[in-house]
Amino acid sequence: MLISSIKNFLKRSILRFVRLLPIKQDLILFESFLGRGYSDNPKAIYSYIRKHHPDMRCVWIFNEPPTEQLEWVKRGSFRYHCLMARAGYWVFNTRQPKNVIKRSGTGYLQTWHGTPLKRLGLDMEEVFIGGQDSETYKKTFVRQAAEWDYLISPNRYSSEIFRRAFGFSGEMLEIGYPRNDLFFKTSPDVIHGIRTYLGIPHKKKVILYAPTWRDDAYIVPGKYRFDLELDLRELKSRVGEDYVVLLRMHYLVAENLDLSGLEDFAYDVSKYPDIAELYLISDILITDYSSVFFDFAQLRRPILFFTYDLTRYRDELRGFYLDFEHEVPGPLLMTTSEIADAIEKIEDVSSHYAERYDAFHERFCSLDDGEASARAVRALLKGE
Repeated sequence: MLISSIKNFLKRSILRFVRLLPIKQDLILFESFLGRGYSDNPKAIYSYIRKHHPDMRCVWIFNEPPTEQLEWVKRGSFRYHCLMARAGYWVFNTRQPKNVIKRSGTGYLQTWHGTPLKRLGLDMEEVFIGGQDSETYKKTFVRQAAEWDYLISPNRYSSEIFRRAFGFSGEMLEIGYPRNDLFFKTSPDVIHGIRTYLGIPHKKKVILYAPTWRDDAYIVPGKYRFDLELDLRELKSRVGEDYVVLLRMHYLVAENLDLSGLEDFAYDVSKYPDIAELYLISDILITDYSSVFFDFAQLRRPILFFTYDLTRYRDELRGFYLDFEHEVPGPLLMTTSEIADAIEKIEDVSSHYAERYDAFHERFCSLDDGEASARAVRALLKGE
């Protein structure tokens, strides 16, 4: 006990000293989804910096050793805290830890991770996330957002919401999403490679099911339960001859899927590093209230909404910014049977929703052009 106390005292003392040392302007830290992987907007920005600013030292924050060849540091370790204190820049897509305070000389680019459908931050009347009380959650959110120097927005709609919901007063970068640059620059060979890596049969089309989490279904703070309402066996019997299903659970969902007996039809890709690559190989998206459909709409492929708990989710848990029933670019379906019907008649469904899809794309997707990463880096590095 005494030895442990002495070690902790020494670490705190060293960290106080480290925070007095000069900031390293050539050091950038990257983190995606709380250290869970190499993905999303930070990945796209990192790739651009490595190509165009090779003099910058880029370090990723992970919970576990990555499979990629990257310089990295373990989240929460002593070295992590030292690097956080000395880095010239942070590039994160979720909020920073509560116990880490940014130095004034560090530039913090908060990329966020989606166009908002569900109410966020200060716009939430009641908070069910991880059992937190509403007042504490909102105060913490505002305090953390005050440290963000830049916040990326994918469209004007998001900018207006982010300002209010986050209490954000820094510089808004309304530039599109860097992670969507991939849609404009990926070759057919890369797409073929992703399919091959996942073992998807050559002649099968792909359905991606990517639902969100439910705020009140937490197991412990930061981990949530998800009850799979989609009947995969029924779906296989209806469309399995032509399709396979990729199941992508939200990163906060803790459960593993039991796909016994469905190995040739259903694939659990929840741990696949980058969902954007899954979009590229998918012919149809099934989702619910996840922001994934805003990005998938870039591809102008069919989207089906499995909204079996719409009333409860909208009226009790979160509430929406959109007129969900009348603005989303696809049908709202309540049962697996309805999902299968729509897949079997997907060309008719696409035709029926074409006009709404065009309006949706213009409002939410028009800023993406393959150059968002370049715009983000120019802002962060002041045009360097």
